[in-house]
Amino acid sequence: MLKERLEKNLNKQINKELFSAYLYMSMGAYFQSANLLGFANWMHIQAQEEMQHAQKFYNYINERGARVILEQIEKPKTEWASNLNAFEEALAHEEFITNSINELVNIALEEKDHATNIFLQWFVTEQVEEEASVTEIINKLKLMKDAPGGIFMLDRELAQRQLNIQQTAQ
Repeated sequence: MLKERLEKNLNKQINKELFSAYLYMSMGAYFQSANLLGFANWMHIQAQEEMQHAQKFYNYINERGARVILEQIEKPKTEWASNLNAFEEALAHEEFITNSINELVNIALEEKDHATNIFLQWFVTEQVEEEASVTEIINKLKLMKDAPGGIFMLDRELAQRQLNIQQTAQ
């Protein structure tokens, strides 16, 4: 059984993961409206991954005999100043999620809930990958400085991203 403090914070994390999906869907719509279908694909895949993350938390809470409580999801932004700005905001958001995961680990350790700590380690590793992936795209965008040929090539590269189906049950 989960302690109340962990249950509450794990439920909050579900909301953060669902908001992440909503944010990336909004970014995907932004890129799609600019006819950058590869950029849109990358964001849509990212949104699907965030839904998988939310499902992992949902399943875990239930497996531990606690109750999932879903809250309202905040409305995401719909406009960005540039392609680079959208990815910089995606990185800032991933850093926010990393901090949130780290805080969950701290709570699990304080509560001496080793099962939850082990569960969360997957997310710790995942966040390193998430930040690195977005940083790589930011670095490419900075190098090309909105050169049309570079944007075209990066759009084609991002169009190749496919969803990695993750096991959602723990």
